[in-house]
This record gives sequence, C-alpha cells and structure tokens, in this order.
Amino acid sequence: MRVSTALVINGRDLKIDDVVAVARGRPVALDDAVLPGIERSRQAVEQLVARGEVAYGITTGFGHFKDRVISPDQTRQLQLNLVRSHAVGVGPYLPREVVRAMLVVRANTLAMGYSGVRPVIIRRLLEILNCGIAPRIPAQGSLGASGDLAPLAHLALVLIGEGEAEYEKSVMSGADALRAAGLEPVVLEAKEGLALLNGTTLMVGYGALLVRRAINVVLTADIVACLSLEALHGTSRAYDARVHAVRPHPRQIDDAAFLRKNLSGSQFLRSARSLNVQDPYTLRCVPQVHGAVRDAIAYAQWVVNIELNAVNDNPIIFVDEDSGETDVISAGNFHGEPVAIAMDYAALALTELGNMSERRTARLVDADSNGGVLPMFLTPQGGLQSGFMMAQYTAAALASENKVLAHPASADSIPSSANTEDHVSMGATAVRQTAQILDHVETIVAIELLCAAQGVDFRRRAMEKPDAKLGRGTAEAYRLIRQQAPFLEQDVALAPYIEAVRRLVAAGTIKEAVEKELESFEHRTGDNP
Repeated sequence: MRVSTALVINGRDLKIDDVVAVARGRPVALDDAVLPGIERSRQAVEQLVARGEVAYGITTGFGHFKDRVISPDQTRQLQLNLVRSHAVGVGPYLPREVVRAMLVVRANTLAMGYSGVRPVIIRRLLEILNCGIAPRIPAQGSLGASGDLAPLAHLALVLIGEGEAEYEKSVMSGADALRAAGLEPVVLEAKEGLALLNGTTLMVGYGALLVRRAINVVLTADIVACLSLEALHGTSRAYDARVHAVRPHPRQIDDAAFLRKNLSGSQFLRSARSLNVQDPYTLRCVPQVHGAVRDAIAYAQWVVNIELNAVNDNPIIFVDEDSGETDVISAGNFHGEPVAIAMDYAALALTELGNMSERRTARLVDADSNGGVLPMFLTPQGGLQSGFMMAQYTAAALASENKVLAHPASADSIPSSANTEDHVSMGATAVRQTAQILDHVETIVAIELLCAAQGVDFRRRAMEKPDAKLGRGTAEAYRLIRQQAPFLEQDVALAPYIEAVRRLVAAGTIKEAVEKELESFEHRTGDNP
C-alpha cells in the first residue's frame, strides 16, 4: 500500500477527493477531539439498556419486530443476529476501491457521535482499512431505504470475525484475515450492529468515486469535441463568450470558455468568413449540452459532499452536553432518496454525453456526413480496408445500452419488512447503473479520441502542412493519444488501442495533462481566451 500522510476524520469535513484518496490507498486516523462526543452517546445507550427503556433497535427488535421488547441480557445476541441475518447480498463482488470507500465513509459517520457506538468500533474499521483488509461485499441486495443493509452486513461480518475478506491478494475468511493482520474480532454491544448497518454508505461511498470519474470524463469529452471540431474543419464561432453571456447558465458559460482555451492557437478551424456559417449540433451545441451535463454532475457532487458528513443512522442519540439529558429519536435519515435522485440525474446526463460523443464519431467516419473533409471510415484504402467502421459500431452499441440503463432507479419502489418499510429509494441500483454508464461513456469518448486523432492526421495531409498547429489543449491530447496508438494506414485489431486510450480517459490523464498545459500557458503569457 502506498505510504502517505494519514487522513484525519472527525465527521465534519470529509470530501469526495478524500474518499478517492483513501480508496486508492491513503491511510486514515480518528481525530481524538471527537472522542468525548462518541463516548457521551455510548454512555447514553448503556444507560437506556440498564434502565430497560424502550428504544428501537436497542431494546426492541427491528423493522416489523419494532414492538418486540428485548431483555438486557439479550442485547449482544440481538446485534449479532442482526448482522448475520442481514448478510444476504448476491451478485458480483464490489471492487476493492468501493469497499475501501465504504469503510472510511462509515467510520466518518460514526465519528459524528450520534450513533451510540464505542470508539473501538470506529478504530477497528480504520485498522481494517489501514492494514489492507477488504471485506468481500456482494453488489446486490440493497433497497436503499433503511440504508444499504445487506452490503453493510457483509462489511460488519468481517469486524466480528465472520464472512469473507481479501487480504494481501488472497481471499480468506474474515477470521483468518483479522488473524493474519494481527487484529482481534470485536464483540458487538447494544446498538452497534444497527449502527454499522443503517446508512447510505454504499450509495455515498461509491457515489463519491463516480462523481470524480464523471468530472474527469465530462472535461475529457470537452477536449475531444474540440479535437473533432478541428478534424472536421469546424468553426469555433459558436463558442464566442457573447453568445453564452446572453443565455447565462453558469456551467454553459464555463464550458464554452474551456473550449475556447483548448482551441486557442489552432490552425485547423474554418474561417469566420466561410460561406459554411454553422456546424451540426454535436459540434455547435457542445457548451449547451455539456454544460447541462456539468450541472447534473455538480448537483451529484453537492449531494454527496453533504451526505459524507451526515448522520444517517437510526435511531439517533442526542445528548445535551450541559444537562446530560438524552433523547433517542427514530427517524429516517437512512433513506437514500437524496443520493438516489442525484445519481439518476447524473446517469441521465452522462448518457447524453455519450450520445453526443458517439454522434461526433459517426460524423468523423462518414464522408457523406462530413462533406468529404475526411475519407470514408478514416482509411486511405476504403473497400480493401474497413478502417474505423466498426469502432463506431461499438460506440453506438454502448450508447444504446446506456439508454436502457438511464431509466431512473429512484422512480421504482417496492415495500419490504411486511410493509413497514413501504417506500424505498433503490439508491444502490442507481449508483450501480451510473457506474455502468460511466464505464461505457469512458469507452465511447476513447473511440472518439482515436477517430479524431486519425482525422487530424488526414487533415494535415490535405492541408499539406505536416506542422499545422492544433489548439493549445487539443495538441496535448493528441500527443497522449499518439503515445498509445499510431496513425493507421491499414486495418489492425482496434480493441487494444481502444482499451489503452480508455485507460487514459478513466484515469483522468488526458484531462489533467490538458489542464496543466493550459494553466502553464496562461501563467507564462497571461492569456485567457
């Protein structure tokens, strides 16, 4: 695991990029300043049990059994039974990065001091995280209403020395993983199993990773749209700042500004004096469409950043610091609707981003659509060679599949727990669908990047200017593409090149390199087109 300074969590200021860093290996520590609040809520739980007061999930059963009183001598067994009985996940296992994101998110929520757990529970979560144990968590089974119950039950099993985990690249029992890492299983006390299981942890942990990827891909889509514009001998007139100032959607304005920066200095664009005064929508309307996608991603970012530092447990333990008076409130902060709707919105927007990219690819490979600016299927020997014909098929297949996946999961609901939990968010499904759509869009954008780079090389030949300059941003993107894939004179298996460029897109490599180049240029010259 990568050695780096530990992230200190306190339940108040965890951010998306913190979650991403932890998912990729950053260690985590608990801020000692939050211990008094954690211990106060724990003492309140212990007093409730000692007095035999009725409190949901502490001295009662769960869900439909909320009115079944549990005796003080059964509280440990109640929490153990809860974790075991709720471990009903099925399907493929969540990626390791997602599991690590879940661990830090759950620890941060419990650190807020409203869940009634002992500090040892939070510390053990962090020890499991820091030593590299990853509980094996099936992806399916959460309805996203009483939180992500099934996925979190599989996570909690490892804490108590049960279930399965991955440790040092081997799959083993939770007990063996703890033993190998020198850790002891914990024995759950009153409320602690419930505190581990109630919450939007899968939704928000996975959601944080997806928001970062979505930011990367929308900016990369901006960059490739500019490269396609150059390959197709388009005009940047539609990105004029005055156009967007009079329709003042902030992210449309930002998007247009980013496009202008990328294209600054390009020798591939059509003159403003050309009789061809406007381009097709997927070139002309990039700021309007990509700007709207940015809006959706910004909304998801806003929701996830709030949820990362939110109490989404049930019941919530309120203890007055001065009087010591305790109030235990059963409510619904575990309901995943805010995250579900935000991720559905992001999924729809990302689907549109893929639609735009695929249509630009279709224009790049179709000489009839691009006015003969580029050869049919971007090959010098059409007929004998098929060129990039099939690459567009793949982009079209993925774009079409996204349209199915974009159906909002949050529009559905199905009652559970004998109709006690009669409306659910389906937020975990929303997140998984968004992840699939993102995978597809990263590939669609990679295909457009390959086609646009091939198109640029044909344009250079037609211009008889092998040194013709691309825009300041697109030149950097083109350079990175050509490190992975050459200009293709004849047919080859394209799949390895698509995958190589997809990795650049997914990692944010193109976006980061272009941003760095544009910032460096602005710093050197003070130019900000």
